[in-house]
Amino acid sequence: MAERSLRGMKIGANSLESEAGVAFASRREETYVCRNGHTFTVTFAQDAEAPLFWECKCGEEAELHSGDGEDDRKPPKPVRTHWDMLLERRNTEELAELLKERLELLRAGKLYRRG
Repeated sequence: MAERSLRGMKIGANSLESEAGVAFASRREETYVCRNGHTFTVTFAQDAEAPLFWECKCGEEAELHSGDGEDDRKPPKPVRTHWDMLLERRNTEELAELLKERLELLRAGKLYRRG
């Protein structure tokens, strides 16, 4: 009997909800153009600020077509190496002293390899 109650219904294929009585937020569309000539639109809320740049489907950076503002891209961070991070914590004199201590322990046989 349970299998007969679902006959003729596509479960998950069709929504039984309607859009009647639903108030949508006010929206606007902004147009972006990339260097390869692709033009596309992105939908934003009416009160949202559109960024000056958006990634195109081809991977290039697309610019807002009506963008008159400043460039909102952040400059890239400089690459920090392990040595740079070490120098943030210690100066070279401290590192030389630490190296000297560790070499003495290694030569005395007090340091062992793991494994």
